[in-house]
Amino acid sequence: MTSAQPVNAGPLTLLLIVPHPDDEVYGAAGTLMEMIGAGHPCGLITLTRGEAGRTLGLCDGPEELARMRAVELAACLETIGLTTTPGSLHEQHTFPDKHLQEHDFEALVEVCHEALLRLRPETVLTFPPNGSNGHPDHVTTHRAVKAAWERLPASERPRMWYYASETPPENEALRAQWLPPTLRRDVTPFVTRKLQAIACHRSQALSTVDFIRKFPDRVVTETFYEVDPIPVA
Repeated sequence: MTSAQPVNAGPLTLLLIVPHPDDEVYGAAGTLMEMIGAGHPCGLITLTRGEAGRTLGLCDGPEELARMRAVELAACLETIGLTTTPGSLHEQHTFPDKHLQEHDFEALVEVCHEALLRLRPETVLTFPPNGSNGHPDHVTTHRAVKAAWERLPASERPRMWYYASETPPENEALRAQWLPPTLRRDVTPFVTRKLQAIACHRSQALSTVDFIRKFPDRVVTETFYEVDPIPVA
């Protein structure tokens, strides 16, 4: 379930697997810019077209929104440098936005597993167990990526990072699964381009406002939790 044939590439330095257009930009745009700028190829797999997101009155209906968000994402990735740098790549899938938890879970796992085998990233980045904010698509993506990662022999697993915030969630259920960051990356040199990349997602401007209001520190410092490659049984 993809809009294009998979691209033969790899190995990558960093591979993001996220459900929606814009999930790549808030917490990792600076890290991507730094790695790409240093000559390290990176990749992004977006599982849905974001057709169930906010429209802010800019378009009518899910199909029109999906087309708009594809344009926004393309502009964002060009700003980051992901789609203009040899060796880096973006793959867009068409799993149903806001309904990943109802979809065939094995199909999601297979997409993630195939990507890990083919692209051979040094590090894969996705959402933490609580999805950061509890969004069902975020949580399901976490489960699928983790399942795909665990199918690899322990010695062949890439490093795995989750998005992580210094601030525990106020919601008790989300806080119970909160993982504090173990990695912090100063992306101050890239903050101007990062803000420009964020602004490319014009239809999701309320998400931008919410992110900056809640996590202003994460504009200049990108924080991640690194998973133990060989979990204790």
